[in-house]
Amino acid sequence: MAARAKPESRRTSASKSPSKPKAASSGKPARSRGKTKTSIHGSPATDFTQDQELEAYREMLLIRRFEEKAGQMYGMGLIGGFCHLYIGQEAVVTGMQMIAKDGDQFITGYRDHGHMLACGMDPKGVMAELTGRRGGYSKGKGGSMHMFSVEKGFFGGHGIVGGQVSLGTGLAFANKYRGNDNISFTYFGDGATNQGQVYESFNMAKLWKLPVIYVIENNKYGMGTSIARASATTDLSHRGASFDIPGEQVDGMDVRAVHNAGEKAAAWCREGNGPFILEMLTYRYRGHSMSDPAKYRSKEEVQKMRQEHDPIEQVKKRLLEEHAASEDALKDIDKEVRGIVNEAAEFAQTDPEPDASELWTDIVR
Repeated sequence: MAARAKPESRRTSASKSPSKPKAASSGKPARSRGKTKTSIHGSPATDFTQDQELEAYREMLLIRRFEEKAGQMYGMGLIGGFCHLYIGQEAVVTGMQMIAKDGDQFITGYRDHGHMLACGMDPKGVMAELTGRRGGYSKGKGGSMHMFSVEKGFFGGHGIVGGQVSLGTGLAFANKYRGNDNISFTYFGDGATNQGQVYESFNMAKLWKLPVIYVIENNKYGMGTSIARASATTDLSHRGASFDIPGEQVDGMDVRAVHNAGEKAAAWCREGNGPFILEMLTYRYRGHSMSDPAKYRSKEEVQKMRQEHDPIEQVKKRLLEEHAASEDALKDIDKEVRGIVNEAAEFAQTDPEPDASELWTDIVR
């Protein structure tokens, strides 16, 4: 499916991402960066500066509010087909995006809206694709799982479980062939780790020392099946051991831990050492898709994760208690983010549907 031809600028426009308001002081001294803490899963989490905390808070909040709105519109019948929400997992793509550079590429599976927004894709274009409008990134013909942006280095959204892993490896091969220092950030879930093409990709990536970071988003459930019931080994960071690919298990609910691990993996790749595996231990609050009632887990389990490990609330707490931010400043960010999302939702409902002639375009014959 062809991507929209409309050129995009980096995320500087207020219509695409919230501006950066300064956190008003609450009278408490701000802490400097540099201290290292241990996260819930044992991975290191180095303190952020106030600017980094605000950036992470803003980006994760945009993803959260966008997905909440998408879920609401799905329930109203405005979005059809498959729709997999990223609520709860925001720290993973946000932390990784913070260490990426221009020229890097990004590819993922079907739980992809958050990745698009983190790459800087226009929320209007993403939401319009969900409602099947011509202003969508695939002209209203791709839907939730099939959006692309060459300008932002985003190569999809893919509906085949694990299918994007071989494509992400191919992107890394192109970087190696061209002699640049770009990295392919290849995301997939715990449910895809038992797929054959994943291991074929691991083998090629190691053999040719390809610059790819395999980001395993382990949210503990592959569709409705617990990883403990589906995988013989559940430490997925070791899945590359037979290919001599290093791996690390990371607290995917702490954006600082993600950022820290991402920096390490990116340095490894850019220095020409080949692939690296990061297993992000994360959690999705909603069902596998909008049609999943998630009866395979208790409400208490979900509530415990929300109360104790929510990635956005963690950042908010640090901003208030450690960085002298004020409640009003954070409320202003939330208000601006909600405005962006509401504007995207309005556009997605008023933009025209594709012309019938579009049925015959973007087809390989």
